[in-house]
Amino acid sequence: MQEVKLVIDNLEITVQEGTTVLEAALQNGIYIPHLCHHPDLKPAGICRLCMVDADGQMLVSCRAAAAEGMVVKTGTPAVEKVRRLAVELLIAEHDAECLTCGKNFNCKLQEVTRFVQIDRERLQELKASERKPVDNSHPFITRDYNKCVLCGICVRTCDEIQGAGAIDFALRGYATKISTFGDNPLRESACESCGECVERCPVGALLPVGFQQPSREVETVCPFCGTGCGLFLGVRGDKLVSARGNPRHTTNKGRLCVKGRFGWSFVNSPERLQAPLIKKDGRFVEAGWDEALDLVAGKLSQYRGEEAGVFASAKTSNEEIYMASKFARVVLGTNNIANVAHLCHANTVRGLLPVTGSAGMTVPAWQIRESACFFVAGCNPTEAHPVIGLEIRKAVREGARLIIANPKEISLCRLPHLRLPLRPGTDAALIMGMAKVILDEGLLDEKFIAERTINFEAFKKSLEIFSLNEAEEVTGVSKDLIREAARVYASSKPALIFWAMGITQHSHGHNNVWALAHLAMMTGNYGKPGAGVAPLRGHNNVQGATDMGATPAWYPGYQLCPGYELYPRFNKFSSSQEKFEKAWGYKLPDSPGLSTVKQFNVKAKGWGGAAMRDLQQKIKAWYIIGADLVNGVAESGHVRRSLEEAEFVVVQDIFLTETAKMADVVLPAACFAEKDGTFTSTDRRVQRIHKVLEPPGKAKADWWITSEIARRMEYSGFDFQNPGQIMDEIASLVPIYGGISYERLKEEELRWPCIDKNHPGTPVLHVDQFIKIEKAEFWPLEYIPSPELPDEDFPLIMTTGRTLPHFHYNMTRKVEGLNKLCPEDFVEINEIDAADLHIQSGDNIKVISRRGSVVSKAMVSNRIIPGVVFKTIHFIESPTNMLTSSEFIDPMGTTPNTKVCPVRIEKVAIRKLEGLGEK
Repeated sequence: MQEVKLVIDNLEITVQEGTTVLEAALQNGIYIPHLCHHPDLKPAGICRLCMVDADGQMLVSCRAAAAEGMVVKTGTPAVEKVRRLAVELLIAEHDAECLTCGKNFNCKLQEVTRFVQIDRERLQELKASERKPVDNSHPFITRDYNKCVLCGICVRTCDEIQGAGAIDFALRGYATKISTFGDNPLRESACESCGECVERCPVGALLPVGFQQPSREVETVCPFCGTGCGLFLGVRGDKLVSARGNPRHTTNKGRLCVKGRFGWSFVNSPERLQAPLIKKDGRFVEAGWDEALDLVAGKLSQYRGEEAGVFASAKTSNEEIYMASKFARVVLGTNNIANVAHLCHANTVRGLLPVTGSAGMTVPAWQIRESACFFVAGCNPTEAHPVIGLEIRKAVREGARLIIANPKEISLCRLPHLRLPLRPGTDAALIMGMAKVILDEGLLDEKFIAERTINFEAFKKSLEIFSLNEAEEVTGVSKDLIREAARVYASSKPALIFWAMGITQHSHGHNNVWALAHLAMMTGNYGKPGAGVAPLRGHNNVQGATDMGATPAWYPGYQLCPGYELYPRFNKFSSSQEKFEKAWGYKLPDSPGLSTVKQFNVKAKGWGGAAMRDLQQKIKAWYIIGADLVNGVAESGHVRRSLEEAEFVVVQDIFLTETAKMADVVLPAACFAEKDGTFTSTDRRVQRIHKVLEPPGKAKADWWITSEIARRMEYSGFDFQNPGQIMDEIASLVPIYGGISYERLKEEELRWPCIDKNHPGTPVLHVDQFIKIEKAEFWPLEYIPSPELPDEDFPLIMTTGRTLPHFHYNMTRKVEGLNKLCPEDFVEINEIDAADLHIQSGDNIKVISRRGSVVSKAMVSNRIIPGVVFKTIHFIESPTNMLTSSEFIDPMGTTPNTKVCPVRIEKVAIRKLEGLGEK
């Protein structure tokens, strides 16, 4: 890019071509007053404060490009006159009670007023006499029209940054205001509550409710979804008081969703566990750490191998998950180690490993905008992974194509798109139909297939017996739409496929993943920026949970345990048992272990592999870390019964969850803001989390607790003094983390595989060859119907998911404002089905499956297809997993079939939601 030279106030400066005059001045320390300029937004020229004299002509400097030889004067009498008039007009409508304003000393209008030199007497003359109403409807945002300067930054932010368009200018002249559609209160508008407008508002018109100025800020990572947004947490005394996005972070670039910006107050909750609890005579009694740990160590020493089960938390750090994995195998001698991935993305891992050799997202989140086409299947990014949703929105608005496969009309459907409204559980048939079109019409990348894949003929043969007519009949999507989607996807490169629970939470979920991976392989969409697959991991560190071996099938780093040579091509990757026995210094278990569902329901069907098929272990003791399994596992009645029948249960958590209430001992843990460590995001980025404040009461970091139990059980190898030492051990044993260290993470952005201290990390996977297997392998595909389908007694299919304000059942439910945004459970039902059942929005309804029933509220809409209902998962008052089934699980990933649950709905005549459902 060329440079231009210009003169501003007698100072000769050089800037890049395309730089505006205002930017040129600010870059060189020359202040030009402005209100509507923001570096994140396109120039608007609304406030007229940045007027300058350029070569004798008056220009709006935020919109005028710097030109070669231009001579600019920022303070001529004519410029000052225009500027003063503009400021006086703003002040005439402005509430000037600055001392009580949350923006005092950080207000752009104050800055401008000081520069223009409006004196006190003139200020009093201009002061507005009539106050306008303040909008206090929103639980997190106050809108004060008396302080608004109509700069439009909030409008442009909502449009350009968030893509929501919830607010705009309304009316004209002196009546002009920033308004929602219909001038409704903000709480009742299309506002997504992200707070981006608040963050950029130059005055006090938009402020966080109850804002307190932090005394210090600490950089860390968001604890909710797997996107891995960087943020700064503000501390005042011993409390968190604020959160703001990290503008230098390449994933979120300072942006946050409602949970990231406003959901931090669970850390300060008075409901936090603050001391160990021991159940005596059916009631919890507070205890000291020595008493609690000695009891736990003594009890757990009585169980070993198949009698013990360990559950690691995807919300804890990599170091803590590694410790749980090591503890299970060394101290308890069991491969019964699990995490929530078995309820979500285990099918992604088991589906991708034999096909491409790696189960990670193939590109970094910041490359999403480089894609020319998105296939969004079985996920709702703008609600479950909002910042990734923003990247998709931005790219589509700039011309990328968008294909959405979902039985529900998600918010991305507001963009130009092609929607495939398929029936739940028919994903494989839909994708096979698309693959059939790509094959038959010659839209595939033959060079890529020939050079970088194997077994294509077997895959091709499996499609010969499948037709578009069959795809249409099974999915309910017209073959014309399927054909169009295939053509758009195959012809728009690079293309990126997103998926989440709508693809994986099926008894045939791994087959769905195979099918999606094959679409990318057929079209050569691997090994390139902006191309490939993007499985969106749900929890902040569920990627790390599988990386660190919190699963029966492999040790940390996807290194196989004995009995898990599941795929012919993986036979050459023999068990790593001997390696870890040597490193950890103990004989490790030979027998396969149980994943999440099988730990609580040994009769679950579909368990894969001859060595595992007949496992009927009954666990007698559990060590459960940071997981509310009573609410989180399908067919939760099995979990309750198993915990009731267990001889000993210890739960380690930050709240007294429904699972913790069933424990014999509860250990209080530090949350993400109270310890050091690392998280691994959905795009494989390993990031530091930093201790921001001390844990409440006697709570301790999870790594310390696990280590202390092991030491008291007289096992060596747990004498760590800090989590950095644990990461060093991880790097020594896990090849894909071989080059990761706290020192490097201070300065570098590293994604695995990062094999040694000199390796730069891997932003894009599979560039030259596929990890571990060199060439990707096609597998024959088949459509497998869901094992449980609707009938006369249960005619509707229930599918489930998250809402934007909430995450799961505990953290966000402890945040008052998030509960106000989404206060109760609801079931979304198509207006045709609702009319047949004489149900209206707001009616109390009973949802009944073959396993139980719960009470909820109806939400009637046309967003969900007929025959399907959508239920949220967040509310223990209406526990969704009392309805779902664990009888059928994926034979490879062991994930339950929770996205296809036949139900019937009945209207009930009660005024208030009842408690925990009925059996």
